Amino acid sequence: MTAPRLIMFDMDGTLIDSGAVIAQHMATTFRDHGLEAPTQEMSHSVIGLSLELAMERLAQCDAETAILMAGTYRNHYRAMLAVGDAHEPLYAGALDALNRLKAHDASILGIATGKGLSGVNRILALHALADHFVTLQTPDHNPSKPHPGMILRACAETGIDPACTVMIGDTTFDMELGRSAGARTIGVTWGYHARVALEESGAHIIIEDYADLDDAIEKVLN
Repeated sequence: MTAPRLIMFDMDGTLIDSGAVIAQHMATTFRDHGLEAPTQEMSHSVIGLSLELAMERLAQCDAETAILMAGTYRNHYRAMLAVGDAHEPLYAGALDALNRLKAHDASILGIATGKGLSGVNRILALHALADHFVTLQTPDHNPSKPHPGMILRACAETGIDPACTVMIGDTTFDMELGRSAGARTIGVTWGYHARVALEESGAHIIIEDYADLDDAIEKVLN
């Protein structure tokens, strides 16, 4: 019998393509606060961090200002949802990969994301994925990535050792999170950080298609 393993997924840039929406609201938020709007590339560079930390880094501001800016961003995001204008599709192959893993007796699935818990639950409901994941780790109850807290808390909740855990993500923050927690890491190239950055941040393996995920998980855990 195969030993249980915990498979943790990042959300933005790994499961869902939300980069355009995030960049749009970042730009609007910065203008609202009298600041020059960041480029899409700049906005993409901080995806994965908690919203407050992302604002602090992008705006190079103090924590109090970052909190205010994060509130403005959330207001814009809620306004978008109110008019039904959200565009956050799953990446090609994501659903099939999740269904395969869910059917695997030894695999327990979880989320580790910079997105807030309410946003995570909305996305999971939107794509009918709520029953796929047994542990949801967000900045609501953890330090922001790349602190190891999200992985360690998920391991504590599921009873699975970090050595039997895989972190799958598109950013350096995901690779650093997994590494610092003692987990294995799989970088994906379809998200928002470059392949070379994933390599330099310690990805154990990098894949270019969801069809390669199952084999990658077996390789990093064996």
